[in-house]
Amino acid sequence: MTLPNHSLRRALPRLLAASALMSACSAFAQQADEKKDDPSRLIDLNEIVISAPKLSDKTLLEAPISATAVPRRTLQDAAIYTVKDAAMYAPNTVFTEFSARAISTPRFRGIGGSPTNPGVTTYIDGVPQFNAYSASIMLIDVDQVDMVRGPVGALYGRNTAGGLISITSRKPLMRGWEGEAQTMIGNYNLQDYRARVSGALIDDVLGVSAMFGYNQRDGYTKNTVNGQPIDNRGSWFGKTQFLWTPSKELEVRLIIAGESARDGDYALNDLASLRATPRQSARDFAGGTKRDVLMPTLQVTWHGSKFDLTSTTGLVWWKEEDTTDLDYSTFNFVPGSTFLLRNNRQQQTTWSQEFRFSSPKGAPIVINEQATLAWQAGAFFFDQTFQQTTFQNQDNVFFPVFIPASTTNTRANLHDQGMGIYAQTTLTAWKKLDFTTGLRWDLEHKQADLSANRGPVAPPFLPSLDASSRGSRSFNQVTPQSSIAYRFTPGLMAYFGFAGGYKAGGFNTASVTGRNSYDQERTWNYEFGVKGKALQDKLGFQLALFYTDWRNLQLNTPNGASLATFDIINAGNAASKGIELNLNYQATSSWTLFGSAGLQTARFLSGSMDNGANIGGNKVPYTPNYTAAVGSQYNWELPRGWTVYARADVQFLGGFVYDSTNAAGQNAYTLANFRLGLRRQSWYSELFMNNAFNTRYVPIAIPFPGLAASGYVGESGAPMTFGVRAGIKF
Repeated sequence: MTLPNHSLRRALPRLLAASALMSACSAFAQQADEKKDDPSRLIDLNEIVISAPKLSDKTLLEAPISATAVPRRTLQDAAIYTVKDAAMYAPNTVFTEFSARAISTPRFRGIGGSPTNPGVTTYIDGVPQFNAYSASIMLIDVDQVDMVRGPVGALYGRNTAGGLISITSRKPLMRGWEGEAQTMIGNYNLQDYRARVSGALIDDVLGVSAMFGYNQRDGYTKNTVNGQPIDNRGSWFGKTQFLWTPSKELEVRLIIAGESARDGDYALNDLASLRATPRQSARDFAGGTKRDVLMPTLQVTWHGSKFDLTSTTGLVWWKEEDTTDLDYSTFNFVPGSTFLLRNNRQQQTTWSQEFRFSSPKGAPIVINEQATLAWQAGAFFFDQTFQQTTFQNQDNVFFPVFIPASTTNTRANLHDQGMGIYAQTTLTAWKKLDFTTGLRWDLEHKQADLSANRGPVAPPFLPSLDASSRGSRSFNQVTPQSSIAYRFTPGLMAYFGFAGGYKAGGFNTASVTGRNSYDQERTWNYEFGVKGKALQDKLGFQLALFYTDWRNLQLNTPNGASLATFDIINAGNAASKGIELNLNYQATSSWTLFGSAGLQTARFLSGSMDNGANIGGNKVPYTPNYTAAVGSQYNWELPRGWTVYARADVQFLGGFVYDSTNAAGQNAYTLANFRLGLRRQSWYSELFMNNAFNTRYVPIAIPFPGLAASGYVGESGAPMTFGVRAGIKF
């Protein structure tokens, strides 16, 4: 094992300063309000309630779905700052994320999508994110992250093909005041600073909270031309909330969150070169990515005697610009120039409104002594505008001196509108048997104004281009959902369900071949599961077997008429099947163990095509044949209120392929993270080490025919990182 090249000497003064600061504050921290959660107490993972609002009256072991919940204590204990990091606890779940973090795509059971049309929808405080550019922001002041595998369109505002991620913010304090501060320093010049304050402006009526932070690190990949890192990261982020409860029936909550990220370039290089020399690339141009996100959300909840009403209004605005050396090399024909250079600008504004009516929480309709009925129904509306312009400059290959560079420009203006109406009922008989049925209807209308041109002279191997088009398309679909669940004992339940998923078609915003649009995609998911407790309720378990029939799959594929350009096409049908297991064991009051495992097979069915090639029988990209994670945390109670704690998380990922041709892929690999800390009441300081064995792997690669020697370019996974984290609550 080799240590990273970066010296610890740059970070050591900050490490010592942070530890000294926390030590000086420890005496004050000991006087923290005793009503706050005891940080030395471990989580009872068997009693975690799904925080997503449509399932908030169900624990993980009661809901007839396959789900993983990552609560606030786990987010804190494991220093989870992104959804991608939280996903390690969910079986058959992977994220394909570039070093420029704006592009981050979740995949459940093989089902994913493009950043502009995800197959797994991320909800932030009940507001669906229509694009990965607003979904992959830093986790801040978060109470819980839920990952629900399989479509649940009869419960949520936005329909999905593969499942959903729900991120729920922590509510402000309604009595008294509290605060916290945290810092993390590590190698690669890692710095993270966060502070939060929350309290009651008017006791039990008006609460407020605010949390802000800054995060940065140097890049992991070195540019061998100038010795500088390529993929730096840096961002400011914050969240402010107001919670107003004028009566016991009414709750109004305003949440304003935002982030401004300034990242380096994509750390891409030829795949074969990365295997030989990880985290290195040669560039004659230093690119970068800028992204700004703002999302105000208004939630209004009214609890009535006959029904509850929830209104969620969301506005999501983001803007992104990236400039990159698109050949990801020093290849050029004109000295001092860059062979292939791209500038990409995007901006999106989405307004959404959801109204949901339901039977009062914990008070279903009583039909008779043996039967009760719970129900909910809702309507969802959205309006979205999207603009994108790309400028791609390419040196002339054959006559670089006499003929100027060729430029390819695209422009897209999209306007999408849509609505969804859904309803679901659950009939409970004899307090043991649940029959659930649901139905959803979606309607979306999309308009596009697209243009593309190439000049002044097209290279001989690329066609001339001067085209513009305007078009509109409408999509609608009905998707059912049903399940039956039986509770054998209070600690053992079995269920069977099926559900339809749906993802609308759309337009390719940068296509230059006439493939301007693609059709909708559908899934049918069948699932059998068993959940329960054992060993005197110390062990909680979830077991699920699933089969997903995937129709008219939307697939990213290279555009042969424009170098390094990708379109979405409908490749055909696929099927995914497998098994998932979650285990949580509270061995003692000081020791907990947890783990998950998933086996899956996802393949294209006969007749599936990609760019005219038959891919029937091939594996679906980025679908590891297995995923697993095991972890443990132990607290040693010492005299005078001191606690020493240790935590380990180990993740195992099976092999997977990078694209539908199955020509290249990543072998199985293992990542291990360790933490050792000291805590006294509300003060703590700890050492951490991630990817402790410095595993070399390439988690993402894309086809790059004609430019990469191996036919692919990829990015190396994060190396071993280490440092110290310290925090205080008061």
